[in-house]
Parts: sequence; C-alpha cells; structure tokens
Amino acid sequence: MLPMDMLKRNVEEIVTEAELEAALASDNELRAYVGFEPSGSVHIGHLPLITKLKELQSMGVHIIVLLADLHAYLNEKGDMEHIRATADYNRRCFAAAGLGDETEYILGSSFQLDPEYMLDVLRLATVTTEKRAMRSMDELSRSKTDRKVSQMLYPLMQAVDIAYLDIDIAIGGIDQRKIHMLARENLPKLGFKTPICIHTPLLIGLDGAKMSSSLGNYISIHEPEPELKRKLKSAFCPPEVAEGNPVLQIYRYVIFTNEEEVKIERKPEYGGDVVYKSYEDFERAYRAGELHPQDVKQNATRYLNELLAPIRAKVGMAKTF
Repeated sequence: MLPMDMLKRNVEEIVTEAELEAALASDNELRAYVGFEPSGSVHIGHLPLITKLKELQSMGVHIIVLLADLHAYLNEKGDMEHIRATADYNRRCFAAAGLGDETEYILGSSFQLDPEYMLDVLRLATVTTEKRAMRSMDELSRSKTDRKVSQMLYPLMQAVDIAYLDIDIAIGGIDQRKIHMLARENLPKLGFKTPICIHTPLLIGLDGAKMSSSLGNYISIHEPEPELKRKLKSAFCPPEVAEGNPVLQIYRYVIFTNEEEVKIERKPEYGGDVVYKSYEDFERAYRAGELHPQDVKQNATRYLNELLAPIRAKVGMAKTF
C-alpha cells in the first residue's frame, strides 16, 4: 500500500492532503505528535490514533507523544500528583500498544512553564479572539457552563506546543479540529510554520452514546477477557444497521486495521464460517442481514482478546494509579 493510501485510510480528514504528500516526498526529517490529557483508562478508542502514529513511524517520521499534564490540570482532571501518576500509566500503555523505544515521550510541564514558552502563549493571545478560543474548547471542555479562564489558555497552549516542539504533522481525534485550525491560522502570524493535521474518528461508547469514563461504556486496553466478553455481549448492535453501531465501528477502525482478513466463525446450522477481505464487504453483509449481531459480537470478542492479550501481559490487568 502506498504511504498516502495508508495514511488516508480510516481518517476523518487530512488538512491538507497536498501538504502531507509534499512533506513525505521531501528529504526533510519530519516530526509528528499527538497530545494526550492524562486522565482515566487508556481504551480501544485510543487505538486509531496509535495506529496512525505507528504508520507514520514506519515511514521514518519521528513520533512525539505529549503527556499533557498541565492541560489536564487546566481542564479540571485532578491535582498534579494524580495527573502525573496517570501520565506514567498512559506512557506504559502506549508503549505496550506499539509506541515503544523509537517514540519520544514528553511531559508537558517539562517545558510549558519556561519563560520563552509562556511569552509565546501571550503573543498568541494577542492575535486570537475570545470567541475563537472558547469555540476551540467546545468538544474538549470538562465544564460546559460557567467555564473557567483556564479554558481560554488551553487551546493557546496546545497551539504553542506544536510550534515549540517543531511539529510538522499534528495528529488527533476529530474533536481536536478546532484547536488545530486555530494553530494553522494563527501560528504563521507569529513566524511559526503551519502544521499539517490528521484527524481520526472518535469511537462511540458500547451503549451507542458518547464514550465516557464516568459511564464505563468503553473497553480498556487491559480489559480482562471475562469482562471484555460481558461488555461486548451487552453492547448496542442493532441488526442490519451500521451507522451509530459501536460494534461495527470496532470492526472498521480496530479489527480490520490489524487483520488482512476477518473470519466470522459460526455453527454450521447458522451458515458456517465466512471470511471477509475488507470492512466494506463485511458491512454490506451485515446490512443485508447475512450476519447475526450475536455472531458479530462473539467474533469481535475473539479478535479483541487476541489483540489486547500482549498489552495486558505488559501493562497488567488494571489501572495502576
């Protein structure tokens, strides 16, 4: 598969494809990053991002994972001691999931309190409107009403992170789009380069609602097999419906990304085993009623367990913070 075809697979958008293609064709040593707020369990919703980072890494791009402890603090995710313990847990999980020794991990507070960095944040504040900064936090803010001043600082700091770390390619879920567009628009005004942005989809929760730690509607990457089986058995998976179906999302963005073909194992009386070479063929069969939701769930359990078993072996079976 050609590099651009690989990077375009399973993403919401690339801003812009032409810029990314030109960057990959150049002789420049490229740097890409993703920033994670250290909060809660690492779960399968992180895997599309991790996959995209691994793909770029295979092309020789230097990968930076920013463990954004100060951002988590600004977004009311706990005190700094708890957040930094979570950051260490996050690092171990990401490494176990494939972002190992070649990946550079940076703690946000290791540079975000430097005078030069803070001066750049203030410089960016002079060219960013209040409305733009607040709108950038619509998808990310923990507080939806009566927001704190910290919500204004958050997107400015994230944009300056991109500049300070000399990033060519910024990667994030589609919920990061508004902040990334702020960075693309305003960083050049301060003399910094314009980042290329890759946005991956957000997996919905197993109940069909937004994935949330408080609701527990997710599968952590160290989920024990019995709990994994229980969660998928009760997951929302309406027959013949693909849109808004969390189990089919798992097939599209997690299972098919890691498998050249997917076998749905069934008893002979229910049609026997069937193999799919692509997610598109699999989805067509599901929409046509050729696959029963229970068979789809059972086989998703099998594939996810195989994928997560080596991660569990490295990280353990539970959060350690």
